[in-house]
Amino acid sequence: MEIFYFLVFGALSVVVAALELSKSNKDRINTPSAFNAFKNNYLFVYSLMMAGDWLQGPYVYFLYSQYGFDKGEIGQLFIAGFGSSMLFGTIVGSLADKQGRKRACITYCITYILSCITKHSPEYKVLMLGRVLGGIATSLLFSAFESWLVAEHNKRGFEQQWLSITFSKAIFLGNGLVAILAGLFGNVLVDSLSLGPVAPFDAAACFLAIGMAVIMSSWTENYGDPSENKDLLTQFRGAAVAIASDEKIALLGAIQSLFEGSMYTFVFLWTPALSPNNEDIPHGFIFATFMLASMLGSSLASRLMARNSLKVESYMQIVFVVSSAALVLPIVTSILVAPSDVKGGSISFAGCIQLLGFCVFESCVGIFWPSIMKMRSQYIPEEARSTIMNFFRIPLNIFVCVVLYNVDAFPITVMFGMCSIFLFVASILQRRLLAIVDKPKTGDWALGEKNTETDPLNI
Repeated sequence: MEIFYFLVFGALSVVVAALELSKSNKDRINTPSAFNAFKNNYLFVYSLMMAGDWLQGPYVYFLYSQYGFDKGEIGQLFIAGFGSSMLFGTIVGSLADKQGRKRACITYCITYILSCITKHSPEYKVLMLGRVLGGIATSLLFSAFESWLVAEHNKRGFEQQWLSITFSKAIFLGNGLVAILAGLFGNVLVDSLSLGPVAPFDAAACFLAIGMAVIMSSWTENYGDPSENKDLLTQFRGAAVAIASDEKIALLGAIQSLFEGSMYTFVFLWTPALSPNNEDIPHGFIFATFMLASMLGSSLASRLMARNSLKVESYMQIVFVVSSAALVLPIVTSILVAPSDVKGGSISFAGCIQLLGFCVFESCVGIFWPSIMKMRSQYIPEEARSTIMNFFRIPLNIFVCVVLYNVDAFPITVMFGMCSIFLFVASILQRRLLAIVDKPKTGDWALGEKNTETDPLNI
């Protein structure tokens, strides 16, 4: 492995360690032991869930290519996952509000374990089934767990500000440290132990099973709106009315879709971008480096959110602009650096420059997650939290499906350019959100029902 990878990883490690060790009292919030116990239980479970997800990340594309599928066929498999998340994940996520968030979290574990099992088959239809199951699981991962946490946090009477502590720690651990360890562990399984690219999926299933056992034994159930007269259609209507009647919720959904759409497209693009001529790159180690950069971002986010005088809506404008600039680098290098015609070998100079830019982007991702979680906890109504959060994922999944469907029609630089534009648009929408954040809400979006006290027609 080249010294360049170690230098980047080492530099990021030093910066993250320095940030964490230099935290002062104003960067920390003192909390009681009851909250700490609750927070640590959630963080342990969330870390196991993310370990199950991150172990798979670096090897999905690689596994499909090893089975002999080309870029177009792999794109179709990815489309199946995002399409499943859009179609079925929204329904399953809505059921979480009604049937219980704990049950939804257990369903996530079962569904993702089954998805991991399908990776043992080289049959295209079986792999397609695995992608469908994985899409459903992804929707639950990014809605049910957060919904359970917010509801349980409020039910236990903890301070609202303490949610930002759990959010930033969850991203620091689950999307940072655990992801790094998962990348390194996956690298050991595949490269050092030569167990093949399916080994990380087996390890992921084991972590998911452990996490499911902890959820079943230590979590209590909570609901959004458990009333029996509310069917799924009514929940969907309530969520749609909530988004349409409150500009802050609509803007938040658009911002999330634009950023996450770019992020998931990046997940598909980084491997071919860094190895356009089949260069021999250490996928697991690079993935771990990206996650270390994300850890750096979450460490910065925890400092920013600890300051009551600084609004999340304010600094996120800068984050989106920086992330947009980072994804322009592949376009810049394609223009300024002559392409290499040598097949195989080590990473090129252009690849090194792009890798640094991708680390900057991942740092922005690390800031984004806890920040968007905090904004969602403030603006999204509790009664339909999971439903609305999965509504946000519909345009996200449509965008990613369109990009992946046309993956062979456009050069990689064009797709990076689209992502950069979307991120810049997100910064503009974030500026609008900041402008209206102090305005009082008009109307009542809760579950799509009119507020008879404020409705002048009282109908």
